[in-house]
Amino acid sequence: GSLAYLTFSCLQECRTSAKMVKYARDPENSTKAAKARGSDLRVHYKNTRETAYAIRGKSLVEAKKHLEAVLEKTRCIPFVRHTGCAGRTAQAKQEGQPSGQGRWPVKSCEFILGLLKNAESNAEVKGLDVDALEVSHIQVNRAMRQRRRTYRAHGRVNPYMSSPCHIELFLTEKDSGVKAEQDGKARKLSKRELAKKLRSGAVSKSA
Repeated sequence: GSLAYLTFSCLQECRTSAKMVKYARDPENSTKAAKARGSDLRVHYKNTRETAYAIRGKSLVEAKKHLEAVLEKTRCIPFVRHTGCAGRTAQAKQEGQPSGQGRWPVKSCEFILGLLKNAESNAEVKGLDVDALEVSHIQVNRAMRQRRRTYRAHGRVNPYMSSPCHIELFLTEKDSGVKAEQDGKARKLSKRELAKKLRSGAVSKSA
């Protein structure tokens, strides 16, 4: 009886694990999107979250330029949420951060650049236009902390934990705007626009 119950519970676990989704959400149009994900990455969660927030909604080319500029220390990542003990710099003001708090998280930029290049390769395989891709979704979640120890005075031992994270992102191909067909008719002017044109003499009163 116990063996049958164990087998049944194992089958239930397998079914639930098969149903689990890998990403937090699905893209609106999966045929026009490419995905990339990294799990349990040994890079600080807080720095990576701010880096991801800085490139969210940007085009792929612009996001890569921003991260590469951060590696060269010519631009910074503005810190919006995790602002404790974050220094101030003029570069953060240029990025639109009112408090001026920003940093140059090199390791976070390298990890996210790698994921962007991975998603770009996936987009090329799917036949998407690489120049029209934008970072439509990027999310950073805390992973299970990894435990080490550090030795203190008087024979004490303190925890020395790391803060890894999971990163996932979507690159979506932007739709080219469809222009409305022009039927050749001139747009009807409002009363205010017509009065302005009358005052300037561009339109005659008879017209």
